[in-house]
Amino acid sequence: MAFSSAPSALRSVSLLTALFIAAVHSNIVDYEDPLQPVTSDETVSVGGTVTLTCRVTESDNSSLQWSNTAQQTLYFGEKRALRDNRIQLHRSTSTELSITIADVQLSDEGEYTCSIFTMPVRTARATVTVLGVPSKPQISGFENAVPEGSKVTLTCTSTGSKPPARLRWYRGDQELEGRPDVVESVPDDPTYNVSSELTLEVSRSDDNALITCAVDHPSLAPGDKRSEHALRVLYSPVVEIHPESDLPREGEKFHLQCLGNGNPEPTSYIWEKKDGELPPLSRTDGAFLIFEMLNKSDNGVYLCHADNGIGNSQGEYTLLVQDAPDNIADPTAMSTSSGVDHAVIGGVVAVIVFILLCLLIVLGRYLIRHKGTYLTHEAKGSDDAPDADTAIINAEGGHSGAEDKKEYFI
Repeated sequence: MAFSSAPSALRSVSLLTALFIAAVHSNIVDYEDPLQPVTSDETVSVGGTVTLTCRVTESDNSSLQWSNTAQQTLYFGEKRALRDNRIQLHRSTSTELSITIADVQLSDEGEYTCSIFTMPVRTARATVTVLGVPSKPQISGFENAVPEGSKVTLTCTSTGSKPPARLRWYRGDQELEGRPDVVESVPDDPTYNVSSELTLEVSRSDDNALITCAVDHPSLAPGDKRSEHALRVLYSPVVEIHPESDLPREGEKFHLQCLGNGNPEPTSYIWEKKDGELPPLSRTDGAFLIFEMLNKSDNGVYLCHADNGIGNSQGEYTLLVQDAPDNIADPTAMSTSSGVDHAVIGGVVAVIVFILLCLLIVLGRYLIRHKGTYLTHEAKGSDDAPDADTAIINAEGGHSGAEDKKEYFI
């Protein structure tokens, strides 16, 4: 029995080896067969157009044929077999048959067959994969503004993707880590609905920050479908006091303005002076503290409290009133100075007039004295003259006549 079974086993191994060699040889022959059709798998998005191409290396005048997933003939050579205007002939030669399918739907996905009717009939298959294009993502959770320091949960949803899309979160250009996507299949439909959640603890710096949900899918280019929304964060005001000018001067009108940077804007302002009461010549008008006329007694620290319903904050400003310029702030001093100047000028003029009068008096007296002397000498020789001619001669002669007269009496 042992010897009889051994040849049988050997024959079985030999038969299997022969079949394997024959199969390998057959595949090599098929691969090198010039009449064997060659196709390629294609991927297309819903609504797109796909081109199916079938080629042979050589032709024996046999026609090529394309059939759909239901084995319905689409084209036989150049002849249309199925009345579907979406399917058109692209190219037909003795070695090639190419067709296009426009407005591809999910139902067009499957295996398409190219055949050449030789003896035996040769076939090749091409798988068409149809991508379900995801819808534009929708973000929820922005319905109400969020107070700073609290948490907000945002949800992003996209439908109609195949295969399931991936959702990504961004704040500005920075990618954020959300919870893992939740994928749900659609009944009686090969597509999927995808959703993702993002939880943020917000601060005032997040106010008006853009939160983006983007869809990542092979049917889309990066950034093709995305939705963005601005966060609204409520926060208490930050208060600053701005003066009307940097040099408040005594006697001038002046005001301080209270600026509260908050969301929402402050609706209530309260002014006070630190360690004292507001000046009597000041008044408040909402965000403004107005001084009708500054005084050195107004110096001090002023506080403004601003409230926007979310919180209350205060700012402070130190007021230091500067001296007023002499030519502007003190008209009395100006008129006094002017009066002094006029008095000095009047005194100088009076002295000059007095000196001139004195000079005139002295000069007049001098002239009068010299005129009398002249008259005395002129009349000197007329006293003893018997007539006018003699008097003149005597006056002209002067002393000599007198002396002669004296000599005569001697």
